[in-house]
Amino acid sequence: MTSRFRTRLSASPLLRAAFATAALSLCLSAPAQALDSVKVGLAIPPTVTDGSVQAIAEELGFFKQEDLDVAYVVLPGAGALLPQLLQKTITIALPLPETLLAAHKAGEKPLPVAYFYNAGPRNTLELAVRADSDIRSLADLKGKRIGVGALTWGTIPQTRALMRSVGLEPGRDVSIVAAGVLGAGFHALREDRVQALNFNSSWIDIMEDQGIPARRLDYPPVFRRMVVNGFLAHRSTLEQNPALLERFGRAWSKALAVCDLNPKACIEAFWRKNPSVAPQADRDKSLDASTRLLRRWIEPVMRDEAGAARVPGAFDLTIIAAYVREMHRYGEFATADLPLDAYFSNALVPGFARFDRAALEAQARALP
Repeated sequence: MTSRFRTRLSASPLLRAAFATAALSLCLSAPAQALDSVKVGLAIPPTVTDGSVQAIAEELGFFKQEDLDVAYVVLPGAGALLPQLLQKTITIALPLPETLLAAHKAGEKPLPVAYFYNAGPRNTLELAVRADSDIRSLADLKGKRIGVGALTWGTIPQTRALMRSVGLEPGRDVSIVAAGVLGAGFHALREDRVQALNFNSSWIDIMEDQGIPARRLDYPPVFRRMVVNGFLAHRSTLEQNPALLERFGRAWSKALAVCDLNPKACIEAFWRKNPSVAPQADRDKSLDASTRLLRRWIEPVMRDEAGAARVPGAFDLTIIAAYVREMHRYGEFATADLPLDAYFSNALVPGFARFDRAALEAQARALP
């Protein structure tokens, strides 16, 4: 073929169009990059607090931006999460630390799991009684029944230690009984089938919004400052695929920041994702009440007791070590010498905040 002919051919509009059509066809037929599947195990059903963070992360595409396809499964209590994680039937779990720490046996190697993201930097578990009760302190629970959601809950070791810290022996001086979650537990307290509920602060807030005023009993500081939960992964995932966990933590951090700045947008996202719980009447009133719930829940996640911003996902092992000593002192942990460096990792923390904060804030404020 002569150069003159090649020039004419390359300049042909029909040929250029054919090449363009072929290129577009190849692009359209090429498979999209597959998302990495992540299954997250939860110990309790999400409510308008943590559920709003999940919903806005999905709605704004934070997980997809990190090439993740995230699904949640609710299992019967924290005690069910650890076995599933060890068997790798779930990728990530969100349990309280007590189940894991109580399972460690002195002198043996750590279990092959580690917390990689501090999702609850301060204990939001509460022991609440009816406001008209004569119970005003932990010690006043002598002879009473404490309701928990189920006897598989990971909160129970802490509850037993709290009782022993004021001289009450569980099973002898005070009973811990299954009362059911949310409304079932609220009803048990209202009917005096239990005299206290050991629920998280958001559930107690919901109970009060439903017309049952409550009094929260004071916790000792070492218990109040303890981590309430975190994202836990198999150590093989942390070692072999840390980028997967970092991407998850970054998406979660972005969703938390949005909900901190614009809680109403997150609540609306939760209602869209869960229409069965969306209000059918007095939507504005429900939105205001839910906003108060979300603000109260997210405050200790985002800021410390002095109001300073927390580093997303970071653990303070000094606080955890003090708690472990108390749990050992009151008979819940076999040893106070737990390998906390193995069970709590800050290795991925720098990556959790690796995003454009100013752009995210602008996006959050622009949401309706």
